[in-house]
Amino acid sequence: MKTTLSNKIMGRLGGIIKKEFYHIFRDKRTLLILFGIPIVQIILFGFAISNEIKNVKIAVLDMAKDEHSQKIIDKVLSTSYFDLDKYLTSTDEIDKTFREGKIKATLVFPPKFSEDLKKSKTANIQIISDASDPNTGTQVGTYLQMQVQSYLIENEMSQVHLPPPALINTEVEMRYNPELLSVYMFVPGLITIILMLVCTMMTSIAITREIETGTMEVLLASPMHPFTIILGKVVPYLLLSFLNASIIIGLGKYLFEVPVLGNYALLIGEIILYCLVVLALGIFVSTIAETQQLALMISLFAMFLPTMLLSGFIFPVENMPLPLQVVSSIVPATYFNIIIKSVMLKGVTIAYIWKETAVLCFMFIVLIAVSVKRFKIRLDD
Repeated sequence: MKTTLSNKIMGRLGGIIKKEFYHIFRDKRTLLILFGIPIVQIILFGFAISNEIKNVKIAVLDMAKDEHSQKIIDKVLSTSYFDLDKYLTSTDEIDKTFREGKIKATLVFPPKFSEDLKKSKTANIQIISDASDPNTGTQVGTYLQMQVQSYLIENEMSQVHLPPPALINTEVEMRYNPELLSVYMFVPGLITIILMLVCTMMTSIAITREIETGTMEVLLASPMHPFTIILGKVVPYLLLSFLNASIIIGLGKYLFEVPVLGNYALLIGEIILYCLVVLALGIFVSTIAETQQLALMISLFAMFLPTMLLSGFIFPVENMPLPLQVVSSIVPATYFNIIIKSVMLKGVTIAYIWKETAVLCFMFIVLIAVSVKRFKIRLDD
């Protein structure tokens, strides 16, 4: 009797489990949450979270141009840590090259480097590191110091037989953030993240909510043009996003002493441009999401995670594998991170960031064109 009852319970339980499995495997969104997101996250975190120094672009100012300076340069460039971007000819070019954003460090050899090393067994090398990203700046400076000291040990003592205490002093200068304060990295990065969240997520949810509840049809039945309706929906988020960015910059400047060395008009213009790009992205999301929940999911996992992990905010883009660098190149935040750090911390003009600005302008034109077209199609449906 007990066995029969137990079999009935197990049979019912099995039926419920079987039914639930049917529901799970029929719903693509559930499958995406169960399997897609963990796979994407493990790939992103596994590849993107890398604090190793790899293929970092450096410049060299060799005022000695002698045997030992050339050997040290060869030693540094023989590793996978550093790639040579260019040789500089004067100290005036150092700051200009940093502002262009192409290099992370400069190796400076003074005149008569080999002569000083042979005569007094002591010579100096200056390492100037870009500390606008303090973690990367510190690591690059340390790696370069290690390469120089490694040269001294491997070559001088073993081959040339320079007796101890032969010494190469490496003076490391952390440019743009000499105290290596982490807020110098987080304040510009937070502006990027918050603008992305407010503009993209809130806009896509607001528009999708109107369509989902049917109130969008009521608005469209009014005498207003559809473009006016969309404009009315996104302008509040544009103003709120700009207010958010202003508050963060103000708090950063007056509470944490993060400088704004660049022109304020340029900074405001670039923030508005980035807001327009991510607003256009929000409208695009609203054209492909059927519900508010789907719009939220797309905004969080397809926009927020790439912005956090692949934009260069936390992890250097050059350390990522090529496929992720390609993905990074289509993330608007990648370009805005470069722009806002350069304007705030390096005080650059538009001449140094026009390429990133042009890319954002291009993204805005493409996104708004595609979004408006898809929006009309969806409304016609």
